[in-house]
Amino acid sequence: MDKITKTEEEWKKQLSPEQYHILREKGTERPFTGKYYLHKEKGVYVCAACGNELFKSDTKFDAGCGWPSFSDVIDKSKVVFTRDTSHGMIRTEITCAKCGGHLGHVFDDGPEPTGLRYCINSASIEFEK
Repeated sequence: MDKITKTEEEWKKQLSPEQYHILREKGTERPFTGKYYLHKEKGVYVCAACGNELFKSDTKFDAGCGWPSFSDVIDKSKVVFTRDTSHGMIRTEITCAKCGGHLGHVFDDGPEPTGLRYCINSASIEFEK
């Protein structure tokens, strides 16, 4: 996969302030506020910064946590998993393998068959039918 490298100034020009905060500064949106939290259309969710295909709609489920949740990624090579010990927690952060954008975190309390819950910020993804 070809990696995308841009300056922070270039990212600021391309992304909305909320997207920049989440994707580049590892921020998060308030729960139950994201545009894809209750979204149910069929298609593919891609990285909002670079278009990398990340999640299929048939893996999306309502975890009740306030963020879009998915049970699996399209391909594990499309994301990077990193240990995150910020905010007094031990979690696994997921970032886009193509552009390095922060997407959210993955937890081991999801449905079968994976048992995983990819908890993703709506501002870090876009939807394609």
